[in-house]
Amino acid sequence: MALTIYGIQASRALRPLWAATELGLAFEHVQTDYRVGATRASDFLALNPNGRIPVVVDHRPEGEVIIWESMACALYIARQHGPADGRSITPATPREDAEALRWSFWVMTEVEKDALTVLMHRFAMAPEERKPELADKAEQRLHVPLRVLEKHLAAQQARGEAHLAAERFTVADLCVASVLLWVRATRELMEAFPLVYAWLHACLARPAYRALRPPRKD
Repeated sequence: MALTIYGIQASRALRPLWAATELGLAFEHVQTDYRVGATRASDFLALNPNGRIPVVVDHRPEGEVIIWESMACALYIARQHGPADGRSITPATPREDAEALRWSFWVMTEVEKDALTVLMHRFAMAPEERKPELADKAEQRLHVPLRVLEKHLAAQQARGEAHLAAERFTVADLCVASVLLWVRATRELMEAFPLVYAWLHACLARPAYRALRPPRKD
């Protein structure tokens, strides 16, 4: 197989796994669970000295290409392994490529930290370990970037495009949705941004995502 993806679905490794699944690629998925120390093993550290998942290894005729950092992994898979035909998740024009890059960088710098705080202190951590005041503050801060996203989606709809970079779903949507899924159950936040909620709901209804993560009731 051309690609090997290290990681588990319940992590940032979802991003390259989702990209490869959207493109219908054959790939080897090596279950690498950081929770049991798999990312500290010497063979894994040889791939990523940071000791973090995901890692993607592209087995190319000219030699292996190793990619880490989840957004880089997803973008690489889309750009190197997908057809730029205007139908797949791969950017087909310079504008689409620029949108994929800027929204992927944007969601990491403007959204991910606070979205993770909300996820952990609202849902993921044991109740006795949660600090609701941290989640409250993070949720309030998220209003600023989500207002930016809501405005962009409105502008996209005005030009007849339903997604971030085009009418169709692209890797730009995948990367942003893979972060915002952490706050999709935060009802008040989602209700404040109806275009974001509708767009996110559509992204997470895609068969490729459903194949990787079980459906949930929102």
